[in-house]
Amino acid sequence: MKVKIINKSHHPLPAYGTFEAAGMDIRAFLPEGSVTLRPMQRALIPTGLYMQLPSGYECQIRPRSGLALNYGISIVNSPGTVDADYRGEIGIILINLGENDFTVNDGDRIAQMVIKKYTRVEWEPAERLDRTEREDGGFGHTGKN
Repeated sequence: MKVKIINKSHHPLPAYGTFEAAGMDIRAFLPEGSVTLRPMQRALIPTGLYMQLPSGYECQIRPRSGLALNYGISIVNSPGTVDADYRGEIGIILINLGENDFTVNDGDRIAQMVIKKYTRVEWEPAERLDRTEREDGGFGHTGKN
């Protein structure tokens, strides 16, 4: 599938790290300088990227596992969604859940994007739902083991 993209940064387009990778690494575009996130601080990090997705598709923005494990860096609204009708710059809302300051530099790989097809639904109002073995059990009702 081909997707139109405008890259106003001086960095490479998002790219897959390996042949079977689902996500493409996306880079920070910080021409004015680095951004330092203190613990529990969040910031909108620009990418310089604008895209035109086909109808019926979304772009999911997900954390990078290495940043999450090694530094506690995540995405506040994970996964973030870029809708097919959005034409603005893609921004990444990073949060520092770690114990130390974390500096984001221009060109750093800060997130990954996955392009996904989605289905729209029509609500069917009902008085009751079909019964299941689980019923309303949730939030760990099956235990830890």
